Amino acid sequence: MTTTASVELTLRDISAGAAAGSSCSTRLLDAPWDVDREDPGYGPGASMADAIPAVAPRQGEIPAEYREASDEELDRRIRAAKAELGDRVVVLGHFYQRDEVVQYADYVGDSFQLATAAKARTEAEAIIFCGVHFMAETADLLSTPEQAVILPNLAAGCSMADMADIDQVEECWEQLMEVLEGEGQEEGLAPVIPVTYMNSSAAIKGFVGRHGGIVCTSSNASTVLAWAFERGRRVLFLPDQHLGRNTAKAMGIGLDEMTMWNPRRPLGGNEEQTVRDARVLLWHGFCSVHKRFTVAQIDKARAEHPDVRVIVHPECPMEVVDAADEAGSTDVIRRAIEGATEPTTFAIGTEINLVQRLAAQHPQHEIFCLDPVVCPCSTMYRIHPGYLAWTLEALLRGEVVNQVSVSPDVAEPARVALERMLAAKPAPLAGSAR
Repeated sequence: MTTTASVELTLRDISAGAAAGSSCSTRLLDAPWDVDREDPGYGPGASMADAIPAVAPRQGEIPAEYREASDEELDRRIRAAKAELGDRVVVLGHFYQRDEVVQYADYVGDSFQLATAAKARTEAEAIIFCGVHFMAETADLLSTPEQAVILPNLAAGCSMADMADIDQVEECWEQLMEVLEGEGQEEGLAPVIPVTYMNSSAAIKGFVGRHGGIVCTSSNASTVLAWAFERGRRVLFLPDQHLGRNTAKAMGIGLDEMTMWNPRRPLGGNEEQTVRDARVLLWHGFCSVHKRFTVAQIDKARAEHPDVRVIVHPECPMEVVDAADEAGSTDVIRRAIEGATEPTTFAIGTEINLVQRLAAQHPQHEIFCLDPVVCPCSTMYRIHPGYLAWTLEALLRGEVVNQVSVSPDVAEPARVALERMLAAKPAPLAGSAR
């Protein structure tokens, strides 16, 4: 049973033959600044085979003093800089960050929680977001104009967010309006309401805001879909097909009322009547971490642990969610484990950094990842203490590096969509039990 919260240490032990298991890439042990020097890509991990847009941000080389520093030196410098900066800076850490980074976060949470934390810390001059690019954009949208939002490594993007390109979405909308324009007017409904998952660019959030739509997270997706159906005949769900399908199915919407939209095909690969009959149009996107989980993995866990409690993230494919005992956001998974009063065996279907951290924090339980192969989120893993030390010490010198800012023309409608999301409280049930 894994006892260390550190995925990096686990990978080193596997590489040295000191621990059983395997990883999806030996390059996970490469320093992230070595990965930054290579051709554009998401980096080793779950997204390494995903195509990256040519316009994706890249990280320049950071000074050698940070690349060559020992773990102990980086720890000392980070803690000293944080102490000197005090309330002038707040460090946010996503659940999927490596443990070596999470230890410095003032707040740790999922995307919804960290967006709320960013909005609440108005006294901080700088917000260092240890997460991925779309999260830093969201923090910029919800923070004050005087605050600077910093992403320690600009190459920490998100392949799922990149699967919904603004030009493709605009083209999709034009095609939908040609087919659906005028529908629902007699009922006071829009023909379609766009809903985008938090895991999308600010440009997509702005598009949604301009067209009467809303943002959702895995915590409040059902509440948001209910909101959308009160206002429109159907929903265009961006960019994660699996969260959209799983949420709609749990709300009683039939699979025959959902259709996929492939942006590379005319009308998304659908006939006009299919579009008219659909209640949910699912964008052809996915999370490469959660796509790795399978029903076979669940079957194996049940065979080896008859009393196992299987909890998966709703970004997993539908058949995996259906085979699990429960499905819920990262925070739902965390709270389920914290709330277990008796020693329990948990098989978890979400990112390995969170799973190993939970296993280390709750040794009374047996907690393991459904995927036996260690394969972290490629882009979350590109944040390293070296980058955090660099950004913090730059602030001490009065410099802001790696600032993420959203242009005003995009920011205004994106904030509208986000404020609608923040007003849509998560449903009272902690997760969907199965």
